[in-house]
Amino acid sequence: MGKIIAIANQKGGVGKTTTAINLAASLAILENKVLVIDADPQANTTSGLNFSPDSKEARTLYELMIGKIAAEDALIQTEIANLHMIPSNINLVAAEIELLDAEQRELIIRKAIAPIRDNYDYIILDCAPSLGLITVNCLAAADSVIVPVQPEFFALEGLGKLLQTIRLVEKGVNPNLTIEGFVVTMFDGRTKVHAQVVGELREHFKDLVFKTIIQRNIRLSEAPSHGIPIILYDIMSTGATNYLNLAKEVLEHNGQKQ
Repeated sequence: MGKIIAIANQKGGVGKTTTAINLAASLAILENKVLVIDADPQANTTSGLNFSPDSKEARTLYELMIGKIAAEDALIQTEIANLHMIPSNINLVAAEIELLDAEQRELIIRKAIAPIRDNYDYIILDCAPSLGLITVNCLAAADSVIVPVQPEFFALEGLGKLLQTIRLVEKGVNPNLTIEGFVVTMFDGRTKVHAQVVGELREHFKDLVFKTIIQRNIRLSEAPSHGIPIILYDIMSTGATNYLNLAKEVLEHNGQKQ
């Protein structure tokens, strides 16, 4: 049975989508079968993997959630052999309203992807930067959560709300939900405050903070405009090395050696 990992942080601009794309790609390069699901109406994961959110042929998470298509019908093959995607587009905004009165509305994504779960080693859910119905659905479907954290003091302040939401989902609909770990993103070693924040994060959350730190890297920021993960854009870059190391840590967490 594939492990489902949600990449979540209600604060925008912390490297959440970058982490979803590049962790999924790195896991796939390391010979795992991976599905990444774009659960954000902004559809940055979709465009970051070279598929247009505006495509008229799109069969997206929205159609899947409203029961119009099956999960198998939404799958897209990416440029990495072991990596599939379920795309998103702006229509996903409507799901928040249309499914408001649906029975067990928090479990829609979990039930929708259940038929294909066993086809993958890992399913990565890229959550929206909010704590709305779609994000709650992702947390209800997930086995664990990876939280990208930008090393700024304001970024730490918002973690309380996210952790409270995770606890509520765990208590209400997903008792097996755990925190896979916190991953520091956009780190600049020349900035004193970044080192201070990382120190505070490690002091407070101990071993839940990944050893791998995602450093600020120009090549990493360029890759989405080309519609490919950093590992295909520049395998020798710092960003590619960072995300491969993060993927290896995730595999180790789950009893797999690389």
